[in-house]
Amino acid sequence: MTASVRLFLMMVLQLAIWGAWAPKLFPYMGMLGFSAWQQSLVGSSWGVAALVGIFFSNQFADRNFAAERFLAASHLIGGVALVGAAFATSFWPFFACYLIFSLVYVPTLSVTNSIAFANLRDPAADFGAVRMGGTVGWVLVSWPFVFLLGAHAGPEQVRWIFLVAAIISFAAAAYSLTLPHTPPRKDAPGVDKLAWRRALTLLGTPFVLVLFVVTFIDSVIHNGYFVVSDAFLTDRVGIAGNLSMVVLSLGQVAEIVTMFILGRVLARLGWKVTMIVGVLGHAARFAVFALFADSIPVIVAVQLLHGVCYAFFFATVYIFVDAVFPKDVRSSAQGLFNLLILGIGNVAAAFLFPALAARLTDPATGAVDYAALFMVPTAMALGAVVLLAVFFRPPSRGPVAQPKDASALPEGVTP
Repeated sequence: MTASVRLFLMMVLQLAIWGAWAPKLFPYMGMLGFSAWQQSLVGSSWGVAALVGIFFSNQFADRNFAAERFLAASHLIGGVALVGAAFATSFWPFFACYLIFSLVYVPTLSVTNSIAFANLRDPAADFGAVRMGGTVGWVLVSWPFVFLLGAHAGPEQVRWIFLVAAIISFAAAAYSLTLPHTPPRKDAPGVDKLAWRRALTLLGTPFVLVLFVVTFIDSVIHNGYFVVSDAFLTDRVGIAGNLSMVVLSLGQVAEIVTMFILGRVLARLGWKVTMIVGVLGHAARFAVFALFADSIPVIVAVQLLHGVCYAFFFATVYIFVDAVFPKDVRSSAQGLFNLLILGIGNVAAAFLFPALAARLTDPATGAVDYAALFMVPTAMALGAVVLLAVFFRPPSRGPVAQPKDASALPEGVTP
């Protein structure tokens, strides 16, 4: 197989692990009787993992350990933790298993990006097609649950979300050892030995700081979608519980198309406009959720905007980080933004959206005012668009060819 195909399959397995359990995590915790604060604490696990990853895991992958071996060890441990989560029915054992899984899985999202960028001839043009494998994996893993879950599945059935994820995690651990060898980048003379500290200094660059703030806002919106969307589809829209994951996966189907054309879109529109379109996708989707909840066809169709939301903002951010940050801190640089996308933004969403839902629940009927709830992320997305449009001034309009051994910012850009 070519390197691109091998990297594509790496992404298939990597994101299938996540896609197996993500849509049903919060409903499953509700079935187990976990309180709102307990669910929020579980939701904060990825924030803890992303923070730990910056200082330890990504630093280790950057400086000390071959990336593919790091990936294999992490997925092996993560698979064991997922099995534990599947059979833990009380809160603290479940939380412990999920936290262990988070600590080893979250850093692998940065490392897989780093492996891809390190082994692609033209990352800006080719990363979208490779990352599309993750989207394919997310879609494929949704379909078995049509048969594994009933329309009104109980916790004994829903626990399969973790067992399926564990099986894929073990497969990913074995497959990782077949990936192209990606050794750590040794310290250059005079370069900070702490990769994470060198990555953090780049926040002193104005355009990086602006992007950091916007990424936080958009990550709260993005993660909030996964917190409330399954309950919205089943409770408000009226879609059967065993079909909701399939409906949500339509967004990933659209993402396949957008990831495939991402390189050409970036070349034509540039960094800023592409990112603005991605954030506007979030605003449009939540506005439709708020205004057209009574129309099943419209709600199903608007899931297709997810492809625009993810590819045109988050995937573009990963490509931008690889183009701008020094290559010897590539895992830490990706981890820095994953701290927002998967960490702080995830924690904020895990607390904000359940609290909003609780506040907007009619005590008499138990119905959530989703129209009011969804206007909050709509307004947040529009605010992020203004920040990007006015203050984000990247060093180049779009991707430019960079030497594979480049170890500094583009000319004229200083940390």
